[in-house]
Parts: sequence; C-alpha cells; structure tokens
Amino acid sequence: QVQLEESGGGLVQAGGSLRLSCAASGRIFSINDMGWYRQTPGKQRELVATITSGSTTTYADSVKGRFTISRDNAKNTVYLQMNSLKPEDTAVYYCNANIKSGRYYSTATYRDSWGQGTQVTVSS
Repeated sequence: QVQLEESGGGLVQAGGSLRLSCAASGRIFSINDMGWYRQTPGKQRELVATITSGSTTTYADSVKGRFTISRDNAKNTVYLQMNSLKPEDTAVYYCNANIKSGRYYSTATYRDSWGQGTQVTVSS
C-alpha cells in the first residue's frame, strides 16, 4: 500500500509564495515521474508541473517562471515552490507519482498514485 501525503497549502496574498511538499510512503521500490496538478470547482484537473526520476521538468505555460518543481529521491518527496502567486492560482493542488510497489520486487508494477489534495487560496 502506497500513500502520498501533501502539506504546505494555505492562504496567501497575491504576489506571495508557498511551498508544497508531497511525501510517498509504503512498500516502494522506485518512483518514475512525479508531478503536481490542480483543480477548481467545475473544471477538469490540470497539469501544473512534472519531474522525471532524472529531474527533467515540464511546466504549464501559466506557471512558467513562477513555479519550480523539485524532488528528493532519498526521501521519496516532491516539492512545488510557488512564487508570485496570482488569484487565478487558487485551487486544490494534488500530487501524483508513478510508483513501483508490491510485496515482491519481481512481481511489483508501476501504478499512478494521488495525494488527497491541499487547498491553495490566493487573495487579491
């Protein structure tokens, strides 16, 4: 059983910063891509940023230059540093990870796991 636990959300004024963290726990053999997504009421969940196991990153155009994704492979943790926040960044942020887990390494498979979500609210 794999769990992703997010932290770091909250309320911030426009122009401020927040740092989100997401730690994976459980019987983990390895992790491929990790990422952050966000969702607002009535809209589909959208990609914010992803990072590969080799630390190659991708970003949504709307956050380029403001957000930075990083990971600590030793801690099975992914971070999202969010600077110059705007009211339109308000959303529930979810972390995602493609994790190889199972009872035995030989039969373990990669599966996508999601965190429970953390609210980020940016006031104008």
